[in-house]
Amino acid sequence: MTCFDRRDLGLLLLRLGTGGVLAAHGAQKLFGWFGGHGLEGTGQFMESVGYAPGKASATAAGLAEAGGGTLLALGLATPAAGAAAAGAMAGAATVHMPNGFFAQEGGYEYAASLGLAAAGLAVTGPGRLSLDHALGHVFDRGWMVPVALGVTAAATAVVIGARNQRVRAKKEGEQEVLFEE
Repeated sequence: MTCFDRRDLGLLLLRLGTGGVLAAHGAQKLFGWFGGHGLEGTGQFMESVGYAPGKASATAAGLAEAGGGTLLALGLATPAAGAAAAGAMAGAATVHMPNGFFAQEGGYEYAASLGLAAAGLAVTGPGRLSLDHALGHVFDRGWMVPVALGVTAAATAVVIGARNQRVRAKKEGEQEVLFEE
């Protein structure tokens, strides 16, 4: 009998894939790696889509993606890692939502898929092929799942709500200028 089964292997593959993609996207934001724009360029973009201040928003998103992704890949602090990554992806999906669902049209499909995979890992746990398991699940207790997801959901709702207010105010200001001309 082996110390792990196919579910553990499946969770490892899901963690490595989801976590690796998230970590790479975070590194683009934080360091400009893999063709990214670093904090300066990402901050300017974040500001342009309503996340202000832009550089702080880029830092938060980059840390949630790079940190959450790395921790997911390692299977360490899985509830917090999955929740952080899911929150970052909810913020990204919000930007893409006006373009519909499919990614080829600029939609939110990709961000939603990564976010749901991260949230699913937070709920399910990392499996036995993980640092959480090797460390006796000290950072992966049952009570941590609802706390991590709840805190992240609340913070994400506040951030997205503030962003949506800025976007609406900007649109209304642009419409007023058009009517004045």
